[in-house]
Amino acid sequence: MKINIGDFPKDRWYHRYLFEWFGYVPKQKTQVRIDPWDTWSMDCTLAEIILPCLMQLAKTGHGSAKVELHDVPERLHGDDKVHERWDYVMTEMIYAFQHKVGEWDGDTERVFCSPRERMIFERDQVESYHRIKNGFRLFGKYYEDLWD
Repeated sequence: MKINIGDFPKDRWYHRYLFEWFGYVPKQKTQVRIDPWDTWSMDCTLAEIILPCLMQLAKTGHGSAKVELHDVPERLHGDDKVHERWDYVMTEMIYAFQHKVGEWDGDTERVFCSPRERMIFERDQVESYHRIKNGFRLFGKYYEDLWD
């Protein structure tokens, strides 16, 4: 896989006129080449790209998305907790992707096993499994809110 993403085009005064007259909108230059082996474990391939993006967004984000209350613990309910709710969602997504690419603290290798085997695991491993699944669910749900 080779990805080359150029700078986002700067907004120039004449772009407004070009859009009004011709419908022209400058676009970010991107080139993506996918090799056959990139789709072998595509979930792992994409996780390697998504994780650093999530971590940078969490560090440099300038706003917060609207998060539904049932997606966060009750301690984060309330009108004054808008940013804390988004921070929670970002943390859960990062946690899930860290486990996917193997950048976690601890031994949860056995978390990704069959449901029958999962029944014999200790409580913290099962909680970790559910947290990972929830992080991926939140990523899908708030995908369109991942911008700065």
